Amino acid sequence: MTARAALKTRIEAQIARFEAGQRVDARARDELIGDLAAWQATQIPEYGRLQRRGTWPPALPTDVFRFRRIAAHPEVDDLRVFRSSGTTSSERSVHVYRDLSLYDFAARVAARHMLFPDVDKMRLVMLAPHEDEAQDSSLEYMLARFAEWFGTECAWVWRHGALDTELLTKQLRDAEALGQPVAVLGTSFAFVHAEDGLRDRRFELPPGSRIMQTGGYKGRSREVDRGVLLEAIRARYGVAVPRIINEFGATELSSQLYDTTLREHIYGSAGPRRLWVPPWVRATPVDPDTLHPVEGESVGILRIDDTANLDSVCCIQTADLARRLDDGIVVLGRASGATPRGCSLAADQALGAQ
Repeated sequence: MTARAALKTRIEAQIARFEAGQRVDARARDELIGDLAAWQATQIPEYGRLQRRGTWPPALPTDVFRFRRIAAHPEVDDLRVFRSSGTTSSERSVHVYRDLSLYDFAARVAARHMLFPDVDKMRLVMLAPHEDEAQDSSLEYMLARFAEWFGTECAWVWRHGALDTELLTKQLRDAEALGQPVAVLGTSFAFVHAEDGLRDRRFELPPGSRIMQTGGYKGRSREVDRGVLLEAIRARYGVAVPRIINEFGATELSSQLYDTTLREHIYGSAGPRRLWVPPWVRATPVDPDTLHPVEGESVGILRIDDTANLDSVCCIQTADLARRLDDGIVVLGRASGATPRGCSLAADQALGAQ
């Protein structure tokens, strides 16, 4: 068995343990992260340059994905290439995959646990393009898999670069008339477009319905404060605020984090809104200068160690401000101003600039 195959088996075993309702030992996860990072450092020059930064596995800043192909395999073996949405004036992050089986496994198990814990399948409405229109988008790829795994039927109401408000209205009116719960999934900017396009139309979606929003705006619509958008969605679709959740993902990651409120609402518990971290993932707020973990609930920039990132780099350093809260993470938005000093130095080193 090759080193890659052995690591993949260990990663799959951790996800499978959680899927089976068994506890995933944090020490075993941390050991796996260390072993995976050590192997990736031998395969990926940009990451290998960071190994001299300390014994704790160093994290590769997301900016590096904008300038270099980060992969433990040759380009000829690329199965899928995902790119961040970006803007016309900036480089886009690129994440290449030799194999999508780990991505699929992690995405399915996490979504089953946090987005569809109480139903096998239900009606889905996607405020996003179909993957056929956006083949380099990891989000559209994931939503297409959701349609296969969790959808009794699925309508894609973002077509040819625009929201089809009439189709969206028809889908939601049909769900109301039939009394069928519906999951409405889409990007934050798409929900803002819906707010503008639906005008005075309001809905009372059937009990059991839920809404998932993800991503930011990137100049595609007016920006709306998160609390304001939550209330607008509640008023528009008639879904209780706890059943409106955020999915946190990134092009550079293979796993997703979800707000806890939907699952807690379904099972009768309650807690502050925070992101659930899958047990095969480690999320750590770190000091923006030293990149060492901060204490307690102090604010730092979010580092994510994602074991499902087998063929790129599992230890990823974002520039998102975050803090721990109870057993989860609260993301507070991007660090303002210049790239945090620690990220900038690490990116320079990874790119061979120092």
